[in-house]
Amino acid sequence: MNQVRRVAVVTGANRGLGFETARQMAQLGYRVVLTSRDGIKGKAAADKLQSERLDVRFSPLDVSREESRSRLIEFVAGEYERLDVLINNAGIMVDGAPDEPQKSSFFDVGLDLVRETMETNVYGPYRLIQLAVPQMRRHGYGRIVNLSSGLGQLAEMRGSFPAYRMSKTALNALTRIAAAELKGENILINACSPGWVRTRMGGKSAPREAAEAVRGITWLATLQDDGPSGGFFQDRMSIPW
Repeated sequence: MNQVRRVAVVTGANRGLGFETARQMAQLGYRVVLTSRDGIKGKAAADKLQSERLDVRFSPLDVSREESRSRLIEFVAGEYERLDVLINNAGIMVDGAPDEPQKSSFFDVGLDLVRETMETNVYGPYRLIQLAVPQMRRHGYGRIVNLSSGLGQLAEMRGSFPAYRMSKTALNALTRIAAAELKGENILINACSPGWVRTRMGGKSAPREAAEAVRGITWLATLQDDGPSGGFFQDRMSIPW
């Protein structure tokens, strides 16, 4: 890292994929800002990683609220004077569970759940990217990873989970648009599918452990300057949109 201790923000990191991402980024030498909507759980998660002698600090974040997003960026800029990596991990799946797809039909999911899902899974990352990029431009370096899902792939689109699927498809589009506008700058943005992971969201039937899935996330978060941008990846391999 050229003797620069880079700063990484991981959203929704009090548990699951976000928590493991914060751990692995800190193990790689990054100063990590772990965020969570729940202050008690977020502080406990940061304390746990600090007990492992990792450089992790907690900052509250509700990705669906503008004042909370702005406060996070202000905190990072004030404390570190730089923001190098943004990992948009925070997300919700309120229209069903992966191991019970029959309970989340398109014809049963109301618009209120669609709006709630889009607010967190799309509009939150959209605004965080808009707020983070000016900080990245100050040092001519940035890496942004949007946590997507295979459920958002148009190439494999099926029924069930309409709110979640549409939100991840929109997140993929957001990734492509931002990457095109950042072309020529050393700010690389990509979408990452972690696969079906054994977390609270993924359920007990999922075949993957978080530690395995996160390696693909940290790879995108630490790309060399000639790395890809505007792509969709799982386990370091490009996958169809």
